[in-house]
Amino acid sequence: MNFIIFVCLMAISSKKTNKVTTSIYLKRLAGVRALMKKKKIDALIVPSTDPHLGEYVPDHWRVIQWLTGFSGSTGTAVITGNFAGLWTDSRYFIQAEEQLRNSGFQLVRLRVPHTPEHIEWLQAKLGKGKTVAVDGRLISAGNMRLLMETLSPKGIRLNLKADLVTPLWKDRPPMPDDKAFALPLRYAGESRREKISRVREKMTEMTSDYQLLTAADDVMWLLNIRGRDIRYSPLLLSFAIVSHDQVLFFADEEKIPGPMKYEFDRDGVVLLPYDSVPSVIRSLPEGSKLLLSPSTTSASLLRAIPGSINVKEEISIPTRMKAIKNRTEIKNLRDVMVRDGVALTRFFHWLEKKPGHQTITELTAAARLDEFRMEQEGYTGPSFATIAAYNGHAALPHYTPDESTNAELGKTGIFLLDSGGQYFGGTTDITRTIALGKPDRRKRSDFTLALKGTIDLAMVRFPYGTRGYQIEVLARKALWYNGLNYGHGTGHGVGSFLNVHEGPQTIGNAASGDLKTILEPGMLISDEPAIYRTGEYGFRTENLFFCADDCETDHGRFLKFETVTLCYIDRELVEVSLLDDTELIWFNEYHEKVFTALSNYLEPELVTWLRKKTLPLSRHGKLKNQGED
Repeated sequence: MNFIIFVCLMAISSKKTNKVTTSIYLKRLAGVRALMKKKKIDALIVPSTDPHLGEYVPDHWRVIQWLTGFSGSTGTAVITGNFAGLWTDSRYFIQAEEQLRNSGFQLVRLRVPHTPEHIEWLQAKLGKGKTVAVDGRLISAGNMRLLMETLSPKGIRLNLKADLVTPLWKDRPPMPDDKAFALPLRYAGESRREKISRVREKMTEMTSDYQLLTAADDVMWLLNIRGRDIRYSPLLLSFAIVSHDQVLFFADEEKIPGPMKYEFDRDGVVLLPYDSVPSVIRSLPEGSKLLLSPSTTSASLLRAIPGSINVKEEISIPTRMKAIKNRTEIKNLRDVMVRDGVALTRFFHWLEKKPGHQTITELTAAARLDEFRMEQEGYTGPSFATIAAYNGHAALPHYTPDESTNAELGKTGIFLLDSGGQYFGGTTDITRTIALGKPDRRKRSDFTLALKGTIDLAMVRFPYGTRGYQIEVLARKALWYNGLNYGHGTGHGVGSFLNVHEGPQTIGNAASGDLKTILEPGMLISDEPAIYRTGEYGFRTENLFFCADDCETDHGRFLKFETVTLCYIDRELVEVSLLDDTELIWFNEYHEKVFTALSNYLEPELVTWLRKKTLPLSRHGKLKNQGED
C-alpha cells in the first residue's frame, strides 16, 4: 500500500476512534449531571477508592476510569453544572492531560501530593444553601470531617448517600469471585491464634472492647489468609471486628473454602456476610469502647456507629504489628531477594544481548521480565504495574507503558525499570536504570548524585526513636547541593506478601505511612532517591532495606539499615569522582554481596557476565569502556 495513503487511513481511523471515545465520556458526564439535577446536588465528588480505601481497587470500583478515561491509581473528580475536573499529582500530569482530552473533564494539578485541595476549591466556588455530595462508602472518616469543617461555616450541606454511577454503569464488572487461600505457617511465622491473642493483649492495654478492621491487608495478616480480589496485592476484600472472645469476619461466604471455615470455627472466627458490617456495628453494646483507623474507615461506617459507643481513633493494632516482620518473614524475604535477583540478572543479560538483533519495546521488556520471574519458586505475579520507561518516559515517576505510548528501545539512551514481585515469601520492589550505549558526563553526574542519596541513606546510623522524615535529608543532600530535587517521597513500607506500599513507616511524605511512627527493627522500607529531566530521562536506584539493631552506647540504642535487594547497579553510569571514600566502599561491597549471593544460581555464561558488572570501581583511571566525553 502507498505509504501516504496508509498514513491518511490511519489518521482517519484514529479520528473515528477518538470521536467514539469522546462521545462515551461526554455522554456519561451528561448522565451524571442529569441525576445531580434530579437529586438537587450542586457538586459531586468522585473518589478513586473502594470501601476499604486502599491504593489498588478491583475493576468494579474503577469509577473514575469509567467516567473520565483516566487510569491512574490516584485522583479525585469534582462535577458541577458547568465544570468537571480531575485533581491528581505530578506523577500523572502528562498521562492525565492525554487521557482527559475531549472527555469533558479538565486536569487540575495538585500543588501538594495526597492532599484534598478540591475541598478548598468547593469552598471558594459554592455559596450558602448549596449541596455537595459523595458516596460515603468511598471517603474516609477523616476527609468527611474536613469537608464538614470547611463547608459548614459557609452554609453548604453535605450529602453522603450519593451513588450516581451504579444506575448509569450498565456493564459494570462484577466483584471478583476467586476463593481465598491460606498462608501456611512456614511463610507467616506466627499462627492465627497467636496473632489474635497479641491483638487482644494490646486492646486490653488500650482499655478497648473492640477493634474494627477496615483495611483488607490488616484482615489478611490477622487471619493468615490471602485472596485474589485486587490486582497486584493478594487481598480478599473483607472487614473484621475483633473482640475479647471472638473475631467477626465479614466476607463473601462463597469465597471461603470449606477447610478454611472449619479452621475459623476452631479459632473463634465467625464468618458473616460482607455487607452486614453496618448492622453489626449498630448492635454493639452501649458504652463499648471501639478502636478504628480514621484513614481506612469510611464515612458511612463511621456514621453507622451509635452515639452510645466510645470511639478511639488510632492506627490499627494489626497495622503496627505487621510492619515489624518476624524472624520467619525476614528469612523468607532474604530467600525471595535471591530469586528476584536471579530473575533480574537474567533479564538485564537478555536485554543487553538482544537490542540490535530484535525489536524490544517497553511493553515487551516488561513482559519478558515477568517471564523470568515466573520461573522462580513461589512467584504469583507483579506487585504493581511495571514501569518500563525509555528516555523521556523515564522522567515520569509513575509512567506505565500502554499501546498508545509504547516506545521502542534504541541502541543508545536511558532505560529505567521499576518493578516488583509478589512471592509467598515476601513482596519486592526495585528500580534500576541502565545506559544503552555510552552515557555522557551530564547523565553520569545526574545518576551519581541520586545514587549518592541511595547510598547515604543506606549507611546511616541513628538513635532509637527516630522518625523517617528526620533522616530523609541524607537522601536529598547531594541533589540539593547541586540545585536538584525530586517530587515524591524517599521511602515507603513494604508488606510481607501483601501491599507493596504499606505503612505506617515512611521516609519523607506520609503518602502510605504516618509521620509520627518511629523506625523499628524488622521494618522493611524502600530507599529511592531520584532525579528527573523532563522530556529527556530519569534516574532512580531503588533498594529495599530492613531496619535493624546496630549498637548500644552511653548515648543509647542505635539502629541501622541492611540493604536486602540483590541486583547490580550500572557501573557505566557512575561518575566515580562524585563518590566519597565511604560511598565508594559501600558500592563495591554491595556489588560483591550481589555477586556472591546470586552466582551459585546462575548459568556459567551469566556468572561471567555478572562478574564484569560487579567489578570494583576505582579512583585510578577511568571505568572500563567509559572513555572521555
